[in-house]
Amino acid sequence: MRNALKLAGAAGLSLFAAMPAWAQEAAEAAPAVPNPGNNAWMMTSTVLVLMMIVPGLALFYGGLTRSKNMLSTMTQIGAVACFAMLIWVIYGYSLAFGDNTIAGAEGYIAGFSKVFLAGVTSDSTAATFSDEVISEYVFISFQMTFAAITIALVLGALVERFKFSAMMVFALVWLTIVYFPVAHMVWGTDGVFLDMGALDFAGGTVVHINAGVSALVAALMLGKRKGYPNEPMPPHSLTLTMVGTGLLWVGWFGFNAGSELEADGTAGLAMINTFVATASAGLFWMLTERVMGHKGSALGWCSGIIAGLVAVTPAAGNVGPFGAIVLGAIASIICYFFVSKVKPALGYDDSLDAFGIHGVGGIIGAIGTGVFHDAMFGGPGGDLALGAQVGVQALAVGTTIVWAAVGTFIAMIVAKALTGGRVSEEVEHEGLDIGEHGERAYN
Repeated sequence: MRNALKLAGAAGLSLFAAMPAWAQEAAEAAPAVPNPGNNAWMMTSTVLVLMMIVPGLALFYGGLTRSKNMLSTMTQIGAVACFAMLIWVIYGYSLAFGDNTIAGAEGYIAGFSKVFLAGVTSDSTAATFSDEVISEYVFISFQMTFAAITIALVLGALVERFKFSAMMVFALVWLTIVYFPVAHMVWGTDGVFLDMGALDFAGGTVVHINAGVSALVAALMLGKRKGYPNEPMPPHSLTLTMVGTGLLWVGWFGFNAGSELEADGTAGLAMINTFVATASAGLFWMLTERVMGHKGSALGWCSGIIAGLVAVTPAAGNVGPFGAIVLGAIASIICYFFVSKVKPALGYDDSLDAFGIHGVGGIIGAIGTGVFHDAMFGGPGGDLALGAQVGVQALAVGTTIVWAAVGTFIAMIVAKALTGGRVSEEVEHEGLDIGEHGERAYN
């Protein structure tokens, strides 16, 4: 597809050169007009990603908690997503994708040229990966949903004990010093990861490693839930978790295929990879359960589905279907062992396995993209040899891990200093539904 675009572009230049001077001047002066089909696809993708947050992630996480914390979990996800959207419009988009950069921070953060979306109108456009453009408002909205779901994912490690006020303070600081810089490094026009050739099609580093590592650091700083791990804390509604899983899988097509920014062949590749990697991971998690002497479970299927979706996110348009299937299987098996063996052995309380699935799955997906991108595995190939590409991927992953860990440490320090961070023992015992919001999920 990209070769075809190059050929089309060359043909266009030949025709352009044959035009009379007055026609060339008129063509140069004509403003770029968004392709209606691409614009429509990106609007659809944006709404699909919103569906991933509410109700998808809210139901997925909510069903995994105890019934006394169901509404608080869903409310925190909805509220923090709304907060992220407002921050994005006020200054987040500018810092991640603005035109200028902060002096001395080139490649790591943009500047303040588009604070409050200054200069953005219904006629302004954003470039895609070819000569096409889409409406800038549509691009802003699409990327806004990514910021919103990333901060919401972090909450999976903190539920059942994190104050609502602390969550909002944490979100403000974390988005500013962690998410916006990493988004610029990966997807900004002068981003350091982009310049080094790192591949991250839809957010393996930006979303999943960022959120997973941050979730682990925040959980360690907040401390374990009362009674963990001695008291049983099973999910109160796997039915709702499975509904949330289905909504996440459907919405993820907007997440992955939408990240091409065009309705083209690469978007189609991202689409089929989102099918097959996820299907592979769901089945391999259940198979691993059987091999380990357990019954294949609904929770295992849901966990495998999410692990596959996470792993294929950076790879979606960067590997072939065979590579996606293998990547989904590998991620599922390794995430299973992190969730069922490593977490109990180390004793940390990552409540809903945000690190075990998103962090670990994101790392596997990002580095695996460097492997399966190679043409020998059916990938599209690239400018870097397999070993060099894997090295670049590993460097991007390592940098993201350190950046997210340090930034989360700072954000948690601020949140705890201003709000205390954790609810009282009485509220934790009674449940955050009543203690924090004054209502119950079930009568």
